[in-house]
Amino acid sequence: MIAKKRWLSDKGFLKGGLIFGFFVFLLMGCATAPGGLDPNIKGPQVVVQPGAVTLGVVSVTRTPIVFMGKGFQPDDSVFIELLGVDKKGEKVKVPIADADVDSKGCFTAKVSTLVKVTELLRAKLGSNKKMETTIIITQPTIPPGVYTAEAVSMESDAKADCKLNLMAPYSWDKFKDWVGMKKGKIVKK
Repeated sequence: MIAKKRWLSDKGFLKGGLIFGFFVFLLMGCATAPGGLDPNIKGPQVVVQPGAVTLGVVSVTRTPIVFMGKGFQPDDSVFIELLGVDKKGEKVKVPIADADVDSKGCFTAKVSTLVKVTELLRAKLGSNKKMETTIIITQPTIPPGVYTAEAVSMESDAKADCKLNLMAPYSWDKFKDWVGMKKGKIVKK
């Protein structure tokens, strides 16, 4: 009888722990994403989602990098550049996205796969024997670091900036890239 009660109470702790864990993950999923546009700021502003990306080939190409902004002149165009990128010993601006501003002064600019491959990974696009698109790695990626992304208006002098953290690849990223090489989708030369 005592053993039966102990078994029920141990099972109750297990169920309670699982239910508690479920609710913790549920509440974490309901949290708002950090780095949204601030409604209290009246001037131009820009944010990037996600704010951090690892520089693994698979991670960069599969992660949508989206810049959102507001407070710009309606029906204008905006170009987004990464500032201070080291290219052949010089610090340069690298254009990575562009967008049209809507009638409310807002825009959404997605970084294209071609820009991710050529500017962030510093690689080339090619084809394998099956005529599938491959990524050809010939040099190291953009150096990891926190970069300033600046949105520049074409018709006005409006500018806004935000930070984009490009991190060195983790072990999991390296494993995904190794699998991509085995499948012939990533080629290192």
